[in-house]
Amino acid sequence: MFNKKSVKGLIGMCAAAALCASLAVQAQTGSGQAGAGQGASGQSGTGQGGSGQGGTGQGGSGMAGGQGASGQGGTQGSTASGTGTGTIASADRKIVTDLAMANMAEIEAARTAQGKSQDEQVKKYAQQMIDDHTKALGEVQQLAQTKGVTLPSTLDRAHKAKVDKLAALSGDAFDRAYMAQAGVAEHKKTHSMLSKAQGRTKDPDIKALITRMTPTVDQHLNAAKELHGNKSKAMGSSGTGTEKTGQ
Repeated sequence: MFNKKSVKGLIGMCAAAALCASLAVQAQTGSGQAGAGQGASGQSGTGQGGSGQGGTGQGGSGMAGGQGASGQGGTQGSTASGTGTGTIASADRKIVTDLAMANMAEIEAARTAQGKSQDEQVKKYAQQMIDDHTKALGEVQQLAQTKGVTLPSTLDRAHKAKVDKLAALSGDAFDRAYMAQAGVAEHKKTHSMLSKAQGRTKDPDIKALITRMTPTVDQHLNAAKELHGNKSKAMGSSGTGTEKTGQ
């Protein structure tokens, strides 16, 4: 039989041994978990590395997407800039284009007159056409830029044919044809176009331009009628005088 002190000592030793064993197990477990944690961390790091590479790929895709979006934005921006407000009606586009063509035709015909006519009154009238219609064309071009309307840079076939027909004439025949066509007929046509356009357009800027142009066109028409009438009378008198002389 053990005495009480021996028993207590034995129990203490057993408890100490059990504690050591427990600590050893915990230490091994902790080390294993740490190793597993490191392994997991390594795997996680690898995973993150792979994910990072994937992220780079996605980043590139994002840049491409961003570029795509930027490209689309640029196209939309260009369209908005090209059309000004983007709300101009097709009928208004035609009005602006027709105004430009009418002014261009008057300028070309007047330049032809400056080169071919020998009549000072006709040449003076032609110079006024160049000055006034060049100014008017500038206003049309400015409006067209604001509204996003692309204007022609050359005469259309019909107007070019008229100018070419004039250029084939010379002397009094040219003067009479120029005053009758570019002076009277074309200004009547332009006056009618302005009147109709004023009633049709809803655009305030186009209405304002038409209002500014109309008095000038009317003045050109009245001056052309007077000059053409005077030349016709002069030709009639010359013809009558010739007949009387012949008799």
